[in-house]
Parts: sequence; structure tokens; C-alpha cells
Amino acid sequence: MVRPIATELVLFLTPFALYALFLWVKKRGGVLDLTNWPMTHVLSLLAASFVMVIAGFFALAHWGGAPPGSTYIPAHIEDGRLVPGETKPGPTKK
Repeated sequence: MVRPIATELVLFLTPFALYALFLWVKKRGGVLDLTNWPMTHVLSLLAASFVMVIAGFFALAHWGGAPPGSTYIPAHIEDGRLVPGETKPGPTKK
């Protein structure tokens, strides 16, 4: 569960980090100077962040997870040792 949350957090913060990098490269005062972060820029960065997060949600939902029809076998104990959970593919259709 940590990986999807970290992925979405990185996608959200990327536009802000790129803008801060832009300010640093252009040497426009301090990166943390509020005059370099007007509300229009912040709102544009927020919009770009939300678009990236939503695209990340769709990508994770489409290409992540187990294939359709598969069966999850939860973690269990066999002969005194822990066997991790796994997914088994479902029956194949011909």
C-alpha cells in the first residue's frame, strides 16, 4: 500500500519541484520568496498536479494488480513456516 501512495505523492509534488528548479536555474531571487509564487502560478501547478494524480490513478487501475479472473490465496502456515500470499491465474478460455 505504501508504493501506490508514494507514487501519487511524487506525481502531485513533481510540478512544484520543477517550478522550484526553474526558479533556481533562472536565479530569480530565493526559491522560497513568496513573490516568486503568485497565486496564478500556484493554481496552475495545483491543476497540473491533480491531472497527473488522476492519470496515475487510471494507470495503476488499468495496468496494476492481478489479472481478471485470478484467485488470491492468502498467506498461511505450512509445516511450521509462513507461506506468503499469492495470486493464481484463473482458468483459461479457449
